[in-house]
Amino acid sequence: MANKISYRDWYIPLAQDDVTLAQALAFLRVVGAPPQKIPLIIQIMENPKFNIAGKTLFHGAVTLHQHDCIHIVLGRGLLPKDEAFTIGFTMGSTHQITSTEENLFALIAQNFYPDIYKFSAEDAEIFHDAIKIGAISRCAPLTKFDFDAVAQFTLKEIRDHLAIETGLLNAYFGIEKQRYAHCIESLRLLDAEGPLRQFLQ
Repeated sequence: MANKISYRDWYIPLAQDDVTLAQALAFLRVVGAPPQKIPLIIQIMENPKFNIAGKTLFHGAVTLHQHDCIHIVLGRGLLPKDEAFTIGFTMGSTHQITSTEENLFALIAQNFYPDIYKFSAEDAEIFHDAIKIGAISRCAPLTKFDFDAVAQFTLKEIRDHLAIETGLLNAYFGIEKQRYAHCIESLRLLDAEGPLRQFLQ
């Protein structure tokens, strides 16, 4: 299984919440791209180590490791709409994002991100939706959370601790599944289980 899984097939749906973050990360490492392959423009936009006068360019900047953990906690895979949702929700959860900042990020991601990282018009729609969902959610700011401290906790325990409202996520995922029925990452959002069980065996 470890040699056959593609990044396109990697995901752990929200419903599969009895696995630990450590198990989920081990599964991700089978398909994850090395950090040095992340294009510089994306690191500048999204990683907190790139800042000006101690401030990041956009609220919601996180390390690659934090970003991976957020993918897992939000039940998203690694495809374009998954990325758009993960970035948007992270930004929204800070409760500091402005409409100008939101629109500028989307503009850059749609026009200047390279190749597979570039937002399509649909990805941008999901990004904007995710910012709103993150902003209305009562969850803790995901940028400030120490995921390493809860590596041995189950995903359910972590979501409970963060006050992530899975009902809210599932409601939106149902809408996304209908809107983008031509995209596998949207169609699989409400699955009961993904490929992780086979990996763990």
